[in-house]
Amino acid sequence: MEKNNYQGVQQQPIGSGFNAKSTADDVIQNIDLTGKIAIVTGGNTGIGLETTKVLAAAGATVVIPARDIEKARKNLEGIRNVEIVAIDLMSPTSIDAFAENFIASGRPLHLLINNAGIMWVPLRRDARGIESQLATNYLALFQLSARLWPSLKKANGARVINVSSHGHHFAPFNFDDPHFLHRAYETLQGYGQSKTAVNLFSMELDVRGQSSNIRSYAVHPGSIGGTELGREAPLELFQKMGFVDVNGNMLPEVAALLKTIPQGAATTVWCATSPLLEHIGGVYCEDGDIAVLSSDMTDQKGVHPYSLDETNAKKLWKLTEEMTGIRFNP
Repeated sequence: MEKNNYQGVQQQPIGSGFNAKSTADDVIQNIDLTGKIAIVTGGNTGIGLETTKVLAAAGATVVIPARDIEKARKNLEGIRNVEIVAIDLMSPTSIDAFAENFIASGRPLHLLINNAGIMWVPLRRDARGIESQLATNYLALFQLSARLWPSLKKANGARVINVSSHGHHFAPFNFDDPHFLHRAYETLQGYGQSKTAVNLFSMELDVRGQSSNIRSYAVHPGSIGGTELGREAPLELFQKMGFVDVNGNMLPEVAALLKTIPQGAATTVWCATSPLLEHIGGVYCEDGDIAVLSSDMTDQKGVHPYSLDETNAKKLWKLTEEMTGIRFNP
């Protein structure tokens, strides 16, 4: 019988020995990934790039789906064991083409790391009319996981790691109006519901994937300095949130709480490689361990129970199949 994390029944730290200061290099020590194949979306910038470096150094072949091939080549220069392939996560056709190309190679896929994401963007819609944060942060990883499922099964022991965020506390999933057709658009509401969707999907995918020896995890990397996530955000928004002063300089007390990029990639790499997780899945992790349950936004730690609700997870899966036109039966 499959184990599950419905209602957060497995949401408790397991004493990994790691913490918020641990780096990706720390958590992968003594782990050999020779012969393993990983796909890391967004693997050429920020924490995705650090994830790529660490996995490749441990012996894995890392495939990087990238929208800007030239930028990816430049950022990945000098890193061995990487392959760069074109993709646009806002384009379902592009996602399908990428997956078909990988499956045609006949290779197993041991690690699918859905790392790419956007935040603080104005209202945009894809060709289907779907709000861009929901499309990029959630629907793209649902589609990529579904299309690559044959290769994940072939690995006979694969893991899917979906990068979420503490920002899921900003909003539950709005089943009545997920695309902001009938309510005013607020960028953090859009971001929050997209990350709540990631948590619900990760939990449900783990239940459905266990018979194929595939486990799934949601990851909060932490608040990190030096990434491109806020590149479209207006200065006024950061000022309103109390992150920067009137001149746009980050406040010292805020900077002191930020993780470095190597620290930000640590939990992703831990979920991808830790032997402690061989019989645990569907959980939301942070700071190199399984997170606690918490509905307190001011706590800055933990996963909100509404993003681990069984009824919502199953309801979202069905709605996602309708939105994407993909029947995903792991």
